[in-house]
Amino acid sequence: MKEELHRVIVGQDEAIDLLLLGVLSRGHCLLVGVPGLAKTLLISSLAKTLDLSFNRIQFTPDLMPGDITGTELLHIDPETSERRFRFAKGPIFANVVLADEINRTPPKTQSALLESMMEHQVTIGGMRHPLPDPFFVLATQNPIEQEGTYPLPEAQLDRFMFMVHVPYPSRDEEREILRRTTGAGEVELAKVLSATELRELQEAVRAVPVADHVLDYALALTRGTRVHSSEPFAFLREWITWGAGPRASQFLVLGAKAHAAIQGRNHVAIEDVRAVAHPVLRHRIVTNFSASAEGMTSDKIIDRLLAEVDPAAAVGAGVPGVRSAG
Repeated sequence: MKEELHRVIVGQDEAIDLLLLGVLSRGHCLLVGVPGLAKTLLISSLAKTLDLSFNRIQFTPDLMPGDITGTELLHIDPETSERRFRFAKGPIFANVVLADEINRTPPKTQSALLESMMEHQVTIGGMRHPLPDPFFVLATQNPIEQEGTYPLPEAQLDRFMFMVHVPYPSRDEEREILRRTTGAGEVELAKVLSATELRELQEAVRAVPVADHVLDYALALTRGTRVHSSEPFAFLREWITWGAGPRASQFLVLGAKAHAAIQGRNHVAIEDVRAVAHPVLRHRIVTNFSASAEGMTSDKIIDRLLAEVDPAAAVGAGVPGVRSAG
């Protein structure tokens, strides 16, 4: 899959790796980056390498919930003139759904994704309609344009396994982008993975064993951010309003399992948890004014957290261990 994606995408190795980890973990991903960094192209190209159904939803201020989930339409039988309501499926009924510029639509429409992302179903008129399996929501968001946008509420951000930052390309990568995109011809991507094969890989990832000390380490990272509990680090109290919830711990472990599997190991190590800590935690930590005033972003706070949590001291009751008195 990575070989196929790199036929279209130049660079963005970390974003590609995290997308693959999310797919193998059955998680949804939110890609954040300025316009023109191939976020939409990356997701659509990923869908082309999978033998799965794909729909793109362009989020706009006038988009309604029914435009995503579908709606009931009055159907008249031409022979019997019998009238009945028939459910017309919306674009959410696909294996891979690209939610493009998800912060461009009001909260009422954003909330239409909540049930589908967690329960893989849609409820319309009291009837439950299951979504295809596998099912992924891969969303994009522009971080710099705030006018006319509706920031995702924390409850919906929590549904995304990873928040993936898409950076600017390097000079050499941008030169290669110019070479590829300003000439003739179009790359046709091959489908390398079927739905059945993907489900088998997902089951294999979930079967990767995790030792207790790795679970304790994941717990220490998550519980150490909760400033309203008895377990946070003192230095975090001045920067964080709310910390990560239980989904963060779950996604740390699932992401670590997928990372270990891709690395060719049949067990999870501390390094696997650390590898996915930033994309799992960065959108689950709510910083305050003091953090903004001191230039402390979520990523910098996670850096400090990873430096302070001692894997050896985290074993046991899940109480964070500090490497040093400082």
